[in-house]
Amino acid sequence: MAELIDQARIEIKAGDGGDGLATFRREKFVPRGGPNGGDGGRGGNVYLEVDPQLNTLLKFQYDRKFEAQRGSNGGSGRKTGRSGKDLVIAVPPGTVARTVIDGEPYEIDLVAPGQRLLAARGGKGGLGNVHFKSSVHQAPRIAELGQPGEEFELELELKLIADVGLVGYPNAGKSTLLSVISAARPKIAAYPFTTLVPNLGVVEVDNQTFVVADIPGLIEGAHAGVGLGHDFLRHVERTRVLIHVIDAAGTEGRDPLDDFNQINEELRLYQPHLAERPQIVALNKMDLPEAVENFERLRDALPVPPEHIFGISAVIGEGVQPMLRLLAETMRAMPNPLANLPRSTEVLNWPVPEVDPDAFTITPEEGGYRVRGQKIERLVSMLNFAQPESIDRLQRVLEAAGISQALRDYGVEEGDSVFIEKAELQWSEELGA
Repeated sequence: MAELIDQARIEIKAGDGGDGLATFRREKFVPRGGPNGGDGGRGGNVYLEVDPQLNTLLKFQYDRKFEAQRGSNGGSGRKTGRSGKDLVIAVPPGTVARTVIDGEPYEIDLVAPGQRLLAARGGKGGLGNVHFKSSVHQAPRIAELGQPGEEFELELELKLIADVGLVGYPNAGKSTLLSVISAARPKIAAYPFTTLVPNLGVVEVDNQTFVVADIPGLIEGAHAGVGLGHDFLRHVERTRVLIHVIDAAGTEGRDPLDDFNQINEELRLYQPHLAERPQIVALNKMDLPEAVENFERLRDALPVPPEHIFGISAVIGEGVQPMLRLLAETMRAMPNPLANLPRSTEVLNWPVPEVDPDAFTITPEEGGYRVRGQKIERLVSMLNFAQPESIDRLQRVLEAAGISQALRDYGVEEGDSVFIEKAELQWSEELGA
């Protein structure tokens, strides 16, 4: 039995950019030697990449934090620092990655071998002082810090890429059937929800192999999350054929026909197309007299072609082989859209809408005002406040961008705090900000 861990939460952080350098070369007739500080290197990105050899998220139960390499600092002589190495995290096919960015949820589906998601971008390297030289400022003593790399908490979910899904109420006999038709050895017991995660088995029929997933038992209301509904139903989505296992003896005190209708209704309510997926019905427990008595009634009442209905006893293996032969025929007639996918070179990105980098917002906050905006927040994150010239630069940018005037319009007063990114600034009209 494959050990399946199908959900995980991890923390990822891209590499910070390297710091720029403020240095001067020593040459005659060049003011203060002239600036020659180089730029910092870019921080490494974090990628998720599909590895077809994996079939579980087990490793993320132990390793939860991942960080790419930081960029190197700039050097003298205008030397740019080395970029940080990218970090590639392998995930199995069928992994869905989710995160929240600026309060909005996003998700990416990773299926094809080699397919990548750029999950977190490395920070830009800080500029060296050579970039701040001008005709009126020949010897700038200013350089930027490296931009922090992006960091996110990711929720990973594995949606099985199995050919066949076994569905049915708890204790209908799905786990027993899987153990009979494959080498899987699932936990089997006479109480609901024995199976808490899907079990996988490889079945071979007439030199044809396919993967069967024992989808844990469904109950009424599963589509709305009742019981472990959502945990179970998501695994049905990628199967091509369903074997609907029914307790034909009604040993739990329910009508088998009601069980069939209820499970299909849950599939329909969760994803309408799931109820239309090809189904083979296994009327199980035919070793019990009650199942034998119910067989004809159920076969006539079920809205399934009679040739797709089989009376079986999973416990003793009776009637299983004819059902598997039909299953093999059905699978041969259905091309698998995921089979033999070529290795992909596609790199996906979070579908975050583009925003005007110059746009900004101001909101009152306890003790002052919060300024938000892509460009101004990036600038502040890279300022080295230990350098007086960095403060002068920030003041000029705030005025040129209209942020200082907007703060005045909001009623900012002397001594109020202005929060930008992780910095807290004190407003002063004498200084302009």
